[in-house]
Amino acid sequence: MSDIVRIAMWSGPRNISTAMMRSFSSRKDCWVSDEPFYGAFLKETGLEQPLSEETMASMDCDWHSVADAVRGSPPDEKTIWYQKHMPHHMVGPIDILDFPGHAHAFLIRDPDLVVASYAAKNDLREAHLLGYAKLADYHRRISDRLGEAAPVIDSNAILANPKAQLSALCNSLKIAWDPAMLAWKEGRHPADGAWADHWYNAVWNSSTFGPPTPFKPLSGDARRISDECRADYDYLVGFCIGGEEQTARMRATGNAE
Repeated sequence: MSDIVRIAMWSGPRNISTAMMRSFSSRKDCWVSDEPFYGAFLKETGLEQPLSEETMASMDCDWHSVADAVRGSPPDEKTIWYQKHMPHHMVGPIDILDFPGHAHAFLIRDPDLVVASYAAKNDLREAHLLGYAKLADYHRRISDRLGEAAPVIDSNAILANPKAQLSALCNSLKIAWDPAMLAWKEGRHPADGAWADHWYNAVWNSSTFGPPTPFKPLSGDARRISDECRADYDYLVGFCIGGEEQTARMRATGNAE
């Protein structure tokens, strides 16, 4: 199985993570999986989330068997397996160091944008639900294990220049760039989780990456939660494959050059 590339893409919610899954699913050599530990997370925590009962009923909710599955060979004789993971789901006995055979990467988004997007879809109670602290912790730990910084990519940088950013990501992951990653078919995808009816409307109505997301002022709890996430985001920005300077400009202006 040495010729198989298993990609663990770690991100928080509302980070264009589903669009990235669509992008990789457009490759003929790639299988994709949508948050395989989500069911185990819901069972472990009892957290109320949209369509949580349907999600648990549709998934393997055992930490160890899910881990065994995603460490195996991708279905359908594919040679690349793109796995969309969220570190804040990893509250059980499995964590990032249990996947030494994966190529790990991190997808981030400015917390102002994430808070605004999440709050439009669900009640946002605590900063930890956005996963920034766990993302930063996972990045430090897997980078120490690898002996080099794991690649980080910013969502607004992808939206500003998908070809340049995705080709750079492929290079970091040691896979060939495929222009098919720039577009996908509209509508539901077979890999979409049971929660897709609540969260994936925008992706279902898309066939490619949209423009960079503009920034809007936050106030009250939204401002507080975003501020709590800022230090971890700033740490991760320093490892962006597009460069910290470009991402900092986007954060300040809401646009990309």
